[in-house]
Amino acid sequence: MSKLRQPKGLMMLFFSEMWERFSFYGMRALLTLYLTMELFKDMQDPEKSAHAFGIYAAYGALVYATPYLGGIIADKILGFKRSTMLGAALMAIGHFTMAIETEPFLYISLAFLIAGNGMFKPNISSMVGGLYDSETDPRRDGGFTIFYMGINLGAFLAPLACGYLGETYGWSYGFGLAGIGMLAGLITFQRGQGVLGTNGDPSDLEKIQKPFMLGISLEKVVYIGAFLSVAIFAMMIQYYHIVEIGIPFFAGMVMLILFVQSFRLGSDEAKHKMWVILILLVFTTFFWAFFEQAGSSMTLFTNEVIDRNIMDWEVPTSWFQSVNAVFIVMFANLFSMMWIGLALRKKEPRTAIKMAIGLGLLGVGFLIMSFGGSHFLFIEGNNVLVPIAFIILGYLLHTFGELCLSPVGLSMVTKLAPKHMMANVFGAWFLSSALGHVFAGFVAGMTKAVDTSLEKGQAAINQGLITTDDLSGMSSEVITKMDNLAGYVDIFWQIGIFAIILGGILVLISPIIKKWMHGIH
Repeated sequence: MSKLRQPKGLMMLFFSEMWERFSFYGMRALLTLYLTMELFKDMQDPEKSAHAFGIYAAYGALVYATPYLGGIIADKILGFKRSTMLGAALMAIGHFTMAIETEPFLYISLAFLIAGNGMFKPNISSMVGGLYDSETDPRRDGGFTIFYMGINLGAFLAPLACGYLGETYGWSYGFGLAGIGMLAGLITFQRGQGVLGTNGDPSDLEKIQKPFMLGISLEKVVYIGAFLSVAIFAMMIQYYHIVEIGIPFFAGMVMLILFVQSFRLGSDEAKHKMWVILILLVFTTFFWAFFEQAGSSMTLFTNEVIDRNIMDWEVPTSWFQSVNAVFIVMFANLFSMMWIGLALRKKEPRTAIKMAIGLGLLGVGFLIMSFGGSHFLFIEGNNVLVPIAFIILGYLLHTFGELCLSPVGLSMVTKLAPKHMMANVFGAWFLSSALGHVFAGFVAGMTKAVDTSLEKGQAAINQGLITTDDLSGMSSEVITKMDNLAGYVDIFWQIGIFAIILGGILVLISPIIKKWMHGIH
């Protein structure tokens, strides 16, 4: 049993990440609702709808793009520990300023969160990898799955607490509680660093503390630069079209740089391992583009058409952001034990197969939600509703898909990436989520797209929700909601089919990926 016992530092990193994710998901649970119900209220206006989705997508994209830069800074200058502390401090500021309910402070707050997340996210994950002495340590995948459970424990608690306060008493209360969560994460990490030993220390402490510019040390120059970057990120959020163009270009350049660097790694084995990371990054990008509908189109789908009444009590929409996390907490340890058990029996699926299964499960989840919307809808007064079971089942299958792909991907990067580029490559890996958020914004917008050439009710007829004869007995409001539901049914079906096809392609190329991993499972 001692061979399967996880390193001591895992639990400190577990709780630090749990509180950071509490703050992140507490804010995220409210963000789409805050944008659509407060700052940009008229969601029937396509321009207002596009603006809200654009801000959300740009924020999500930058949150996952900046870890690439944060990884480079940690690798070359600060080390993982100092980078994580800086990120936590920036995010705490961002959450508290979010409680000031004005549009200018929205952009400023999101910018602090973006800058902070860039310094925090890749580096705490890198320290988890540093807990293990060997890339073949059988505890590694299980350790990352347990770490992933910490992420989702925070994600479970946050929408319940922050979402309830925000929807019931005011947005500022929910955002403020998210800030308190981030402070808890900062304190947990600051007080527990000793258990990590030298894991996460800068490579040359003396160098970064020497005067570098105008008598200021290199370490402090980085801190000042991090705060100055907030102004740039605030502008990019406000003018989110910059992000829609810039992130794909940036991600493409990063992938090209890593591809070129792979030829300088000194051996075919190292080169092939980098290629595996780049190939799987492409598939992961599509996964997150679809999965992240949870924070945008699936949130509005839940708010607008899901029957949320349970015994005369209406479940707050923000609480559904906890469903995925509940399932993660329930099943993450089972998946961890399953991978370890299969590994000991030499029956564990290869990384590519696990990820293909994840894509397939994600696709089936969307197909089920689409099927529920088209075959089990009912009308209650002027509301068009779908039973709650379909959104819950959709989240369950998405969760299983996530557990097959995300922690496995994190573990895979620590196995394949060169040691001297670890945080750098981790940052590039998170670019898959950045690109995914950009694409997710486009996909979410398609659910709200209005075809002005269609008469009212035609979209619902085209999707088979109603017939022409049904129109005469329906109010104008119900017909509009039927058309609205038709948009979700159509896009969710298309997402489901495409995700399953991608999973199939990954299965087909898995023998090549297995060969290029050179014995790494």
